[in-house]
Amino acid sequence: MEAVFEGINSVFGFIGPLSDFLWDFPTNFAWYADIPILGSFSFAIILLLGSGIFFSFKLGFMQVTHFKKAIKILTEKRSVETGISPLAAFFLSSAMRVGPGNIIGVTGAIAVGGPGALFWMWVSAFFGMAVAYMEGVLAQIFKEKKEEEFVGGLPFYGRKLLGNKVWVGIFLSVLYILYALCCLPAQGFNVVSSVGRMAEIVTSSTIQTDSVFYYLVGAGIIILTAVIAFGGIRKVTKWTDKMVPVMAVLYIVVVLLLVVMNFKTIPYFFRAVFTGAFKPDAFFGGVFGTVLAQGVKRGLMSNEAGQGTITMSAAAADAKHPCEQGMIASIGVFLDTIVICTLTGFVVVMAHCWTGAGADTWAALDKLPKFTGSIAVLTPGTAMNAVMTFLVTLCFCLFAFTCLIGMISFSEIAANRIRKDKICINTVRCVALFVAAFGILCNIAGLELGNLWAFSDLGNILIVYFNVPIVYVGARYVFRATRHYKKHDGTPFTSKVIGRDDCQYWDKKAENKNKN
Repeated sequence: MEAVFEGINSVFGFIGPLSDFLWDFPTNFAWYADIPILGSFSFAIILLLGSGIFFSFKLGFMQVTHFKKAIKILTEKRSVETGISPLAAFFLSSAMRVGPGNIIGVTGAIAVGGPGALFWMWVSAFFGMAVAYMEGVLAQIFKEKKEEEFVGGLPFYGRKLLGNKVWVGIFLSVLYILYALCCLPAQGFNVVSSVGRMAEIVTSSTIQTDSVFYYLVGAGIIILTAVIAFGGIRKVTKWTDKMVPVMAVLYIVVVLLLVVMNFKTIPYFFRAVFTGAFKPDAFFGGVFGTVLAQGVKRGLMSNEAGQGTITMSAAAADAKHPCEQGMIASIGVFLDTIVICTLTGFVVVMAHCWTGAGADTWAALDKLPKFTGSIAVLTPGTAMNAVMTFLVTLCFCLFAFTCLIGMISFSEIAANRIRKDKICINTVRCVALFVAAFGILCNIAGLELGNLWAFSDLGNILIVYFNVPIVYVGARYVFRATRHYKKHDGTPFTSKVIGRDDCQYWDKKAENKNKN
């Protein structure tokens, strides 16, 4: 089996360098990198951050002016006839957004770029909320009804906006499915490894990855994932409705407890973040590019604003107006980065492990141990450290598992743009489960497929390069829908509001309302 893993690693050996090239382009060329300040910004950062700034101004900073309204929509109790509620869609999107990257991604960004990277994560999230709004509204405008569910998202609005060509929808669907398939091994690996780590904490012993325990855990994870995934989008949301609040609240409580126990270092946290982001040598000494790039890249990879990979959940909601779900999509970015990622940053920065005598030892640790190592610095006594490490590992496990079922569910929705029959949908589900099982087997074999997992980074940037231009194509329709929503004149949303004639669901909904 080891030969098989090594063969796969070698086949995908080009993926990591290609992904890095696309993320860093054109800063990897001397002529561009030598340009003062501008040379620190890659095209990806300019595209994503620039789009967020542009859309924020065009929308009148709706992420601020309508923040309270979005919270009110989330907390409304409403029954739905088709699809899922806006709150369920929010939890489903959070299942994807709030993932292992909220811990290991933030930790890695600070390890490379210092505390200042966290500030640029905040900046990217603030403007990313506007991009998420745009995506969410487009997903709602062009969603389609399938029996008792709604399907939509990037493959659907991409097809409608690019001439309603069949091949466009199929291409975007395949692109997302490939992206998800390349992310699933990591999530399967993370789930089984975190369960094993929790078992080791409880038993105070080391459990070999090739033991019967790991095989049983792996089998249990696959069976549970299959039961949930084959139940369809409504069954998936029933699980995410329960797991997302639990994992978010648990993580917040644990980290806040750590902050309270180390409250004297809170001023140091803010000083380190702002100093690291704005100190003169950061701008003029070449460090600025690293700090900003790490913050923006990790922030956007965490909240996924601009990637179009969360739009399936926005389309699945039974919203009263497309703009409602756009506002809720922006709230998802806020929760992911401003809340969850900041809490991770608190732990890492307050522990101050990246400098000093033990910096090299800490830097050599794997991604999750870097974070748990920081917890050890902040917790008094072995028993307290064990409890905190267990709880954080449990959160990490839930983060990974919700990502696992979310990616399978979103792949299913994307597959509807190819064919809506059960054979196609079940084939996608089975392939996704097989790939997730492959990641679990990697853990049992004690191997890491780093080159294959680097494909997720490549998938991220490729989807960005396709999705953001499509969002610009549809921007005028979002702006028109937003103006209609802000009028509050009681008129229903229809195709005519945005100057089109192909928003079948909204037209039929308005027609039925007029009949009643």
